[in-house]
Amino acid sequence: MSATRRELSVGTARIELVRGDITKVTVDAIVNAANRHLQHGGGVAAAISRAGGPIIDEESERVAPCPTGGAVVTGGGRLPARFVIHAVGPIWRGGSEGEPALLASAYAASLARATELGLRSVAFPSISTGIYGYPVDLAASVALGAVRDYLTTHADAALERVTFVLFGESDLRVYEAALARLAAGSVS
Repeated sequence: MSATRRELSVGTARIELVRGDITKVTVDAIVNAANRHLQHGGGVAAAISRAGGPIIDEESERVAPCPTGGAVVTGGGRLPARFVIHAVGPIWRGGSEGEPALLASAYAASLARATELGLRSVAFPSISTGIYGYPVDLAASVALGAVRDYLTTHADAALERVTFVLFGESDLRVYEAALARLAAGSVS
């Protein structure tokens, strides 16, 4: 299987990879790589806050804090997405402090919030791989595996499309390789 795979069907849903700006994608909800206090000072969070407007910060203050591995929802403000799901991934500390399980939980919790709202499409960034330092190659396998597992065990959910929106070409390539391994039956 080619490492340039950009799509995988899981039941009636589809996981897809694209390069782009998550604040511009047209989906029901985008996921924000948030901190537990939902303060949107840098990275993806700041971009979402700028594009969506002050309502996202105001609503975030009302639903904060959010534990690591969890997810909460606000409206999308001026974004094309109706909702923002704020997922709190772990800070990378070498991998021995439960980081993979916490990262998988952040993805699963985000999809659970989407399912509760009856959403059909969700877009994720690469959670925890920015200032939280999670290595992209390890995070990609965890992220894609968690999404595949959720879609497999929640086949009755309305979700039809889960998109990973990668900002840089190098991250896209890493996710493509991880998706190819997942499709071949190996997420390690």
